[in-house]
Parts: sequence; structure tokens; C-alpha cells
Amino acid sequence: MDIPLTPTVAPDAWVPARSKTVAWHDPGPTAMAGLAMTGMEYFAAMRDGKLPGPPISALLGIEHVSFAEGEVAFRCEPDESAYNPIGVVHGGLVCTLLDSVCGCAAHTLLPAGVGYTSIELKVSYLRPVRAGDVLTARGWVVKPGSRVTFAEGEVRNQEDKVVASASSSLLIIKP
Repeated sequence: MDIPLTPTVAPDAWVPARSKTVAWHDPGPTAMAGLAMTGMEYFAAMRDGKLPGPPISALLGIEHVSFAEGEVAFRCEPDESAYNPIGVVHGGLVCTLLDSVCGCAAHTLLPAGVGYTSIELKVSYLRPVRAGDVLTARGWVVKPGSRVTFAEGEVRNQEDKVVASASSSLLIIKP
């Protein structure tokens, strides 16, 4: 059965398109500088303004809130540019936030010259997120390892309700 795809509002009645501008720094020099630092030194350098944050943070409006050994917290207030077709923030933004806090929590435990990458991420979505919601994401290491580190994370809204949680496995990459 074919369903006609007729818009409920004629295109000439649509409101003007919205836009936003995103600016970021070349990530290459930051990544190279990070190779000579421990994970904790790397996050301290970003916190202190000695290194710029990652481009994904500028794109999605992610702010670093805190970090300690094996734990990080980020903040994000998504706008409607992150909406999916049903009018809520796309789960991919929340997933990216969880992947970031889990990975960065693992990164805080790494010595200089050692990297990581996500090899598995399981996300459970519990509540919808709308533009203007203030999200706080927290990630922590459950079990560090020399080859694989396990981390978990959660995202809470401004009412302190969990909107999503994750478990993550991260491959430790040695030089």
C-alpha cells in the first residue's frame, strides 16, 4: 500500500531555516601533544586552556565538567538541531555522550603514549531528551586492564533522572 507523502504544511509556509556556526581547532597538534602526556595531564591541559577541546565537543556543545582518576563528567544542553524525525533529541547524541565519558574515564588511567578505542558499547535509553534539557553525563571505570578496560556511564537530566546508561569495553593501544 502506497502512502502519499504530502506535507501537512506547504513549503512556502515553513518558517525560515535556522542555523548555527561551529568552530574548532585542528585536532592533529592536540593529539600529538597528548601522546607525551598521561591521561590526567591531558585533561588538565584542556581544563587549563593549554590545549583545545576535541572538535566533537564544539559540534555537540559538550562541556567538560570534572575529571579524576577513572572518572569524568560532561555537560550538554542539546538544541533542536539534534532532533530526529519524531521531535526529540536523536539517541545518537546521547550515545556519543556516553561513549565519550566511558572512553575518557578510561583515558584518565593511561600512561603517556598509550591510547584506547571503543570496541563495544551497549546503551539503554530510558527517557526522551528534548531541546533545552540540561544533560550531565558521568563515566567511570569498572575494571581497568592492560588490554581491555571496562567502563560504565549514565546521562541524567536537569531533574536528576537517568535518561540513558551504558556499559563499554575499550581496547588499550600500546605503542
